[in-house]
Amino acid sequence: MLGLGLAFALLSPMAHAQRVEGDRAAASGIYEAEVPVNNQTDTERNNGFARALAQVLAKISGDRGATGRPGVGQELRRAKEYVSGYDYRQDQGVSSTGAPTFKTMLVARFDRAKVDGIIGALGLPIWPQPRPKPVLWLAIDDGKGPRLVAVGQSNAARAVLDRAIERGYRLGLPSGNAAEQAAVGAIWRGDTGAIARTSARYSPPMQLIGKLYRKGAGWKADWTFVDGGRVLSKWSSENADARAAMSAGADGTADALIRRYARGSGASGPAGAYRVRFTGIDSADDYIRLMGHLQDISVVRKVRPISAGPDGLLLELDLISGLPGFRKMIGSRGILVGSDTAEGSSDLPTFDLR
Repeated sequence: MLGLGLAFALLSPMAHAQRVEGDRAAASGIYEAEVPVNNQTDTERNNGFARALAQVLAKISGDRGATGRPGVGQELRRAKEYVSGYDYRQDQGVSSTGAPTFKTMLVARFDRAKVDGIIGALGLPIWPQPRPKPVLWLAIDDGKGPRLVAVGQSNAARAVLDRAIERGYRLGLPSGNAAEQAAVGAIWRGDTGAIARTSARYSPPMQLIGKLYRKGAGWKADWTFVDGGRVLSKWSSENADARAAMSAGADGTADALIRRYARGSGASGPAGAYRVRFTGIDSADDYIRLMGHLQDISVVRKVRPISAGPDGLLLELDLISGLPGFRKMIGSRGILVGSDTAEGSSDLPTFDLR
C-alpha cells in the first residue's frame, strides 16, 4: 500500500499553490540542515555537523556531488568551526509492527559568511537566490484510478515536498478546484500544454508534472519539468517504496533548475602550481608550523620547496582554486598574513608567518 495517508477531498477555489511550503518542523533555511544522530555526545554531534554542512553545501551549490569535489572533505572535518547554533528534535514514528519509534534529529545552523567563504575559496558553483517555487502537478493511481494531489492532500506528497527543501528550494501544490481536478487526464497523458494553461494562475510559470502508479510489486513515477512552456527535462523513477519513487521528482527538478540557472562563484582563480614566498621562518619549529598549516588548508593539494634565503622561503603550491582561493582560506585564521603585492605583478606573492 502507498502508506502516505491519501485524502483526496476537494478544496475551496480560493486556495493557492504558494501556501504549501512543507509543514514539518525541520530546518529549511539555505544555511541550515538536519541529520539523524544516535545520541547527543560530542563525537556524534561533530559527525552530525559534518553531514549537515555537506547538505548545506549541496543546497547552496545545487551539486549533489559537492562532497566529492577537491578540498570539500577537509572542510567537512572542520564543520564545527562553522556552526552558529544547533538544537535537537525528537521525531516519533511507527515501525512495521506498529510499535512506536523515536529518532533524534540534530538541527544545525551555519554561519553564512564562513560558508560563503568555503564556497568562494573552493570555487563551488552557486545557485542564486531567490529560487523559484514550481507548482507540483502530481497524480497518483493506487489502483483506484488517478487522482490529483492538491493542497489538502499535501501529506500524500510529503516525500517530494521535503526532498525539494533538502535540495534548497520549495514546491507548491494547486488548490484543487474542480477545473484542476479535471486536469488529471492531461497529467496522465503527458499534455504539458494543457497543464501549463491550467497553472497560469500561479507564479512562477514552472510546473513539475508527475504521475505515480503501481508497477509490479513496487511503484513507478514519470516526470516532466516545464519552465515557461518549455520542457527542460523528462525522467522516470522506480522503487519498491512509493516515497522514494516520489522524491526523485524533486531531485530531477533541482538538477534541471541548476543546469539552467547556477553560475560560478567568481571568487576563485584557476587551479595550478603557484610559486609563493613565505617570510617569518626563523627556526625549524617555524618551518614545521608553516608546513602543517599549509597541509590543513583545503585549497592546497601539494607543497614543493624551491629555495630558502634571506628574503624568505620559496614554495610551489599546487592550488585547487588559485591564489584568490588561497587568500580567502587563510584570511580568517590569522597565521599567515599577505603582503600588499598586487597579484599579477612581476613580484612573487608573499605571506608572513605570525
